[in-house]
Amino acid sequence: MEIIVVPIEKPDPEVNMILGQSHFIKTVEDLHEAIVTTAPSLKFGLAFNESSGPCLVRYSGNDDRLIDLARKNALNLGAGHAFIVFLAGGFPINILNALKQVPEVCRIYCATANPVQVIVAETEQGRGVLGVIDGGRTKGIETEGDIEHRKAFLRKIGYKM
Repeated sequence: MEIIVVPIEKPDPEVNMILGQSHFIKTVEDLHEAIVTTAPSLKFGLAFNESSGPCLVRYSGNDDRLIDLARKNALNLGAGHAFIVFLAGGFPINILNALKQVPEVCRIYCATANPVQVIVAETEQGRGVLGVIDGGRTKGIETEGDIEHRKAFLRKIGYKM
């Protein structure tokens, strides 16, 4: 077995991503429907790595740039039953619970705008996601000023009143 690190390529820091695991080809259509039903104005691209039969990257979305990004990263990741969603014009929090409710979804590894590295195991059979490195290492404990900034930011973007 070989352990490899696969960086997620995301050239736009404003684009968010969700990485998860599912178990069935139906995932592509069900994730698409969950996203547009929950957040109709959200721009997104998603890709799913089929892990039997032709083992193709299956994809969908409503934004060509984000669809291309999802397809490229899913193919590079190469892990069976992994899915990746890239989104713009909203945040993962807008759709995360809807995605978790899709019957095929087994787990969500991360939902972030941070740089991501995926830790992958590769055997003679294929590849599987072991976990993720999401952003940077913790540097310390927030100060009173940091608390004020956090609270102001959440109110500025409309997530707290």
